[in-house]
Amino acid sequence: MKLSEELTELLDHDPPEPAAITAGRGPAAAIGPGSDLLDSLPDWGPADTGAGTFQLVPVRVERDLRLITRWMNDPAVAAFWKLGGPESVTEAHLRVQTGGDGRSIPCLGVLDGVPMSYWEVYRADLDPIARHYPARPHDTGIHLLIGKVADRGRGLGTRLLRTVADLVLEHRPSCGRVVAEPDLRNTPCVSAFLSAGFRLMAEVDLPDKRAALVVRDRSLRTLL
Repeated sequence: MKLSEELTELLDHDPPEPAAITAGRGPAAAIGPGSDLLDSLPDWGPADTGAGTFQLVPVRVERDLRLITRWMNDPAVAAFWKLGGPESVTEAHLRVQTGGDGRSIPCLGVLDGVPMSYWEVYRADLDPIARHYPARPHDTGIHLLIGKVADRGRGLGTRLLRTVADLVLEHRPSCGRVVAEPDLRNTPCVSAFLSAGFRLMAEVDLPDKRAALVVRDRSLRTLL
């Protein structure tokens, strides 16, 4: 599936005006619709992965719902995302984020012009996950799924995780580290994070899973 003119139009827009926020573990008073909590993510642009040119493209529900629903119904994905079922299930999940205050942005991962993965880039310090570890201001979290079976199990996930972590650290100067909390049972996913330069900080009990809390530190990005 090639990108349409819609996608070019989507990327060709003026960034929102930055909103003043107070760093911390909880929502700041200034946070609201239109807040730029992730430093103009739609304008981050493409990056070379060594396996092709990659770009995060914010989800447009009307355009992307069918594709993301299909991915969510893959048994290997549904086992951990728990969003299998009709389009209405996926739509409800996406609407919460696209209609929120900007602390989480759902994106398609587009490789050489082809949407092939789904990402959520979010402010971990403003998320409930911050109650489960010593969060720092501007910690940025990521969630990932690879859509096509053929793209799994060959190291591509590791390349993309490193790429996206580098994009976060490059475009979010206030962010000192990128965090993630994959399900401990999802061994391939945990392994991909560790191979991408993340380190295991702890195992944490979240409401819906026991997770591996992994972190990629800005100070160590050239070493790991």
